[in-house]
This record gives sequence, C-alpha cells and structure tokens, in this order.
Amino acid sequence: MRSIVAFRASVLAATAVGSAAIALYACDPQTTGDDQPQAGRAERTLRLPDGTEVITREPYNRRKKSAPAQTKKSRGDEHLIRTPNSPDPQGGDFTLQEAVAGLPVDGGLVAEIGTDFGTIFCDLFADRAPRTVANFIGLARGLREFWDPRQGQWTKRPYYDNLTIHRIIPNYMIQGGDLLGDGSGRIGYTIPAEMEASLRHDRAGRLSMAAEDGPNTSGAQFFITDGASPQLDGRYTAFGQCLQTDTIATIARLAQHGAPDNRPLTPIHITRLRIRRERGGAVAARPPQPQIPEAPRGASAGPGERYPGVPGPAPRGSRIPPGYIDPRTGEVVAPNPGEEGRPPVLPMGPVMPGAGGPGGLRGPGPGGPGPGGGADPHGH
Repeated sequence: MRSIVAFRASVLAATAVGSAAIALYACDPQTTGDDQPQAGRAERTLRLPDGTEVITREPYNRRKKSAPAQTKKSRGDEHLIRTPNSPDPQGGDFTLQEAVAGLPVDGGLVAEIGTDFGTIFCDLFADRAPRTVANFIGLARGLREFWDPRQGQWTKRPYYDNLTIHRIIPNYMIQGGDLLGDGSGRIGYTIPAEMEASLRHDRAGRLSMAAEDGPNTSGAQFFITDGASPQLDGRYTAFGQCLQTDTIATIARLAQHGAPDNRPLTPIHITRLRIRRERGGAVAARPPQPQIPEAPRGASAGPGERYPGVPGPAPRGSRIPPGYIDPRTGEVVAPNPGEEGRPPVLPMGPVMPGAGGPGGLRGPGPGGPGPGGGADPHGH
C-alpha cells in the first residue's frame, strides 16, 4: 500500500510541475521524499513518471526565511536603478526591418542559442509574431536599446550573451534572459502579446516570451518548453520552435534549489545568442567551428605552446626545440618547461612544400645530406 501511495504522490508531483505558472514567482511544485537537512538546507527528490529523479535543495530554511526587503538588500539591490530616468529611445516601437538590417535576404530566421550543454537552434516565426521576433532579434544583435539597472542608463550591446538560464522545471520549461540572473530584472519597456492560434504550447521546444507582471508585459526573458504545456496557450506569446529537445531536457533535469525559484545549483550560461538566416531553417544550421589562429610569419612557438600564442604543451619527452615541425603530426611544437636546449630526438627542419617527407617536411635524412635531407637552418 505504501508503494502505491508513493507512486500516486509522484504522479501528482509531475502534474503539479506541469501546471505551475510561468510567472516569475510561480507556485511551489510538489515533491516526494523526506527532507534531509544539510547545513541548514533540505534536499528533496522529485520523481517523474519516466523514472527521472531531480534533486532539489531549498535555498533557505523556511522557518528563518528573510523578509523580501532584507533579501534584496543582501543581493546588492540598493545599487540598482530599476526605474528608467529617461524615456525609451525607441519610443516603444522597434520594427522587424530595423532588427534584420544587415542580414542576408535569403533563408529563414534562426536563433543560435549557445549553452554550457550544447547549441540550440530555433526557427523564428516572424510572419506570425513580428513585433516579438523583432524585439528578440534587436536585443540579441545589440540593435535595440534596453535599460541597464546596474549602469543606470539606456544601452545597446548583444543583450543575451553571458546571461544565464535561471529557472528549470522538468517536463515543463527552462527560462533565461534575465539581466540580473534571478528573474527580477526589467529592461525599461514592455511589448504587447501576439497570440497566434496556430502557435500553441503543444510540444517540447516551443520558444516563448515570459511575462513579467501579467498580460502584455514581456520584455527580454524567454522560456523553452520541455513538453506539452497547453495551460500556457493564450497567456504567453510563442514565437519560435527549437530543435534540440534533448539538450533542453538535459538542462531541465539538472540539480536545482527547488520552488519557487527553481534555480540551478550550478549556473547555466547562455554563452552566445546569434541570429542568422539559413536556407532550410534551423534543421540546416550547424554550430560554428572553432578557428585556430594562424601563426604570424616567422614566429616560433614558445614554451608550452603548440602554435605561437596557442596554449597546448608538446608531448612530454619530445625534447623538440622551439619552432620545429613534428614529422609525425606535421605540427609546430615547443618543448615542455625545463626541456629547452636538450638534443632533439626527431628529424627537424622548416616547412618546405613539395620537399622531403610527409607534408613537405625537410630535415636530416638517413645517411646525412641528400634527397630528403639537408642542413639544419639553425646551424645545429
């Protein structure tokens, strides 16, 4: 009988999570499991119907919870200027034409949301939510002014870069885009809701705007659903669809502090948010490949560098002087600290395309100078 009760409690917990409001201070989802106080904090386990267990930790002892004013003060709230002291430079109007200025004409609008757990690509529905998409793109590209409460002024920069995903609820959603990182930030203006009947919260990956203080109060914060949430229809503007639902699910199930904030125990960063046009939409988009900087002509790698200026120690024991080519890999390598000046154990020589061994290497060959060999240009 006890196991049946526990199972019913877990189902009720998941139902409560799925029906919680997306507002900044939502209801506390139910949890199962006994409290285990650790250093004044309690851990609980939320068991989902699919067997997933989510560990939550209460940020404060509920019996000794500070008053709201004291909590804000401890966060340095007295140094924030939350209310703009001058009007919105855009006058509350920012168009899609302004937002996409300078982008290619061909292809669908795609948001590339980089996170600590991978890149999420989302199609943006500019034809069905034009003002919402324009605001999102304008902030992401640094074209739309917003109020910075820390600086106490209107500013323009790529807004979402290096912010966090500050709220996660499994089977429901992940929420981010708050300048202050706790859900309380405002950007000095709001945009009206754009309810489109064809854009429903009926699947995972739906990209929508979070409302700050009720209807028609969206600003910069957004959320992405981690499952169907029809109770959100007609309340929050959906304006895109994201593809990497497995990444979203992973983030939603990370350890968190529990309700009402549902804040991750470890910060989850939005490393970058870029807007691009892609023929074929988000399904055709690929993450950018890291670029290895090209070594300046005539430069040699320093100690502990694989290329000049690029960290990456040479294999220990290689004993290769700076600026030489490892014929096994064709890479410029440098000695490990303390190994400078030791005799090389590998063929050496500068890169000479078309001469010598693999990759056009040239160095001392068997039997001394000859085809594939030659004198060391450094006089060794």
